[in-house]
Amino acid sequence: MKHQRRHARGLVLQALYEIDSVGHPADEVVSRYLDKHEVLRGDTGEFFRALVLNTLKSKSILDGLIARCAPDWPVDELAIIDRTILRIALWEIAESANTPLKVAINEAVELAKRFGSDSAPRFVNGVLGAVVSFQDEIRRELSLAGQ
Repeated sequence: MKHQRRHARGLVLQALYEIDSVGHPADEVVSRYLDKHEVLRGDTGEFFRALVLNTLKSKSILDGLIARCAPDWPVDELAIIDRTILRIALWEIAESANTPLKVAINEAVELAKRFGSDSAPRFVNGVLGAVVSFQDEIRRELSLAGQ
């Protein structure tokens, strides 16, 4: 299960990157990924779908949180990969009761190592490290937005 979720997070990053950079419709991208990738069957597929769609739905709130944690870096000027990794991790930290904080941060750093620039892992770790101090506030903001 652990490896399936790790693989799913990589696919979430790729799907969100496609949606963000090319503008393909989210439902079509999600359906295509679910059909194409064997790992996205059952619970892992639901995890993938929830992470993609909820990250998109919460994008403006997540970007505000990124801006608070990295005030020297305008969110719209961040590399798409870095911004997307941070959005995924922040949503998972705030909303997924199945993912401990340390796991969400570690998984984000691993995605940054795999897909980002040489400096991306340190940047992602630093931004997410700042989140630890107001994790409950993030959960509250996202839950209010979902109502």
